[in-house]
Amino acid sequence: MTSPPPPAGDTRSVEALRDALELSGFTVDGVGDLLGEVASAALHREQTLPARRALAGRDDPRGTLTALFLLGEEVPRATLDAALPGVGADGVTRLGLARAAGQAGSDPVRATVDLRPYAATDATGPVGWWLASDLGETATGRRLAGDHVLGAGGASTTLAQVTVRDQVGRVLDLGTGCGIHALHAARHAGSVVGTDISHRALEFARFNAVLNAPGADLTLRHGSMLEPVADERFDLVVSNPPFVITPRAGAPGAAVAEALGEFEYRDGGRAGDDLVRDLVTGVGSVLAPGGVAQMLVNWEHRRGEPWTQRVGAWLDASGLDGWVIERELLDPAEYAETWIRDGGTTPGREPAAWAAAYGAWLDDFASRDVEAVGFGIVTLRRPAGAAADGGTSAGRATLRRLEEHHGSVRQPLGGHLAASLAAHDWLEDHDDEALADTCLVVAHDVTEERYLTPGAADPNVIVVRQGDGLGRGVHASTALAAFVGVCDGELTVGRTVGALATLLDVPASDLAAELLPAVRELVRDGFLAPA
Repeated sequence: MTSPPPPAGDTRSVEALRDALELSGFTVDGVGDLLGEVASAALHREQTLPARRALAGRDDPRGTLTALFLLGEEVPRATLDAALPGVGADGVTRLGLARAAGQAGSDPVRATVDLRPYAATDATGPVGWWLASDLGETATGRRLAGDHVLGAGGASTTLAQVTVRDQVGRVLDLGTGCGIHALHAARHAGSVVGTDISHRALEFARFNAVLNAPGADLTLRHGSMLEPVADERFDLVVSNPPFVITPRAGAPGAAVAEALGEFEYRDGGRAGDDLVRDLVTGVGSVLAPGGVAQMLVNWEHRRGEPWTQRVGAWLDASGLDGWVIERELLDPAEYAETWIRDGGTTPGREPAAWAAAYGAWLDDFASRDVEAVGFGIVTLRRPAGAAADGGTSAGRATLRRLEEHHGSVRQPLGGHLAASLAAHDWLEDHDDEALADTCLVVAHDVTEERYLTPGAADPNVIVVRQGDGLGRGVHASTALAAFVGVCDGELTVGRTVGALATLLDVPASDLAAELLPAVRELVRDGFLAPA
């Protein structure tokens, strides 16, 4: 399929568009209020009929722009002129956002680009922008082109929320796509470099930067993976790479190849999870000492080999501090169904192609004994300790953490991850003797749950639970629960343990041996913090 040209325009024209959009009410909340909960939820599921019914008979700016850019409907030229004063149909067509059939007020205008409001909250705070990307199947009724430029989907929003947002000098957005992560990074970085293998994606990113962050120091470069930034160093690397595991072995027939798809935004052209492995093991080459890399990726669970062992070997090879959180797990069939549908093939519309692609995916997984595919967050950090001559050598990696957390989390998670990394460093600098001399306080979001058998005097189970971050629950002994309960910053850890030992009539050294490892875990995960 032939994709339309990406949007482009001079700075003054794009600024005029931004001004008009700000006046139109075409925001996430504005569209939500216009459509209502039912139609908004249906549109999120790519079902447009409730939204079309909600917009019937409306020609106000919000309704006009929603119909044009979100539903792919034609709107009269005169209505669009009224919706975007100072820009109108002529300005929209010059920017490459739509095509007009004629000059009469009743002549139809149809969008060639998806331009939609975007709202999110990252660790820096809330944002509200408009993002241009390619129209999806919901608007066009056609399969996606191979060079399709994706907008801000669920994975993009998740990555924006989990990214550490400390003020830094340089940020790399690897595989920038429409530029969403470069925009987020521009709010807390001195400069941002965005790279992509797709020229079209870079043009969309350039347009979105002018539209939403005209003053940002943002450079866009063409190239694959780390090649465009070799020999450079960054304080933060963020990436939503083309991690989808797509069958590539053999020479499938035309129908199977079409159903499998080969989309620049999701397919890295590598077998299995090799692309992810190479990114994890190689990204350290562009990290400055203390620099952090964060990405959302897939990895394979192979028969007879724990995923933590496979992915852990990647961390070992990287030489970096590493923290991997598996957020979701799909079996091979679920994974295949997800990405065949994502490419535009459905069992009802194209049963033969669906079955052929499904079989190719299952065969590909079977060839490597893949039992499931994990999806999650990888956080890497180049250990601090630069050489005295200003070089980029670094210290020894001390963090190696791989865990499963398939439940809900409290977003944005970026602040929690940053605090946990800082807590890890603090613990590395404080042995048990130093910890014993420290006063701790319990975090504001920590609560305690007690479970008792009816009639029993003492609880069977005590759970100390975190309301923020990953929402962890820690099964605590009576002594540990009592320790957490009195952490108000007044007594040192050592004095608290001594007092509890007297109360419980046990040797203080024995209680310290029991509690201090658990206290370290609670500090690391944000339940407790130095006063």
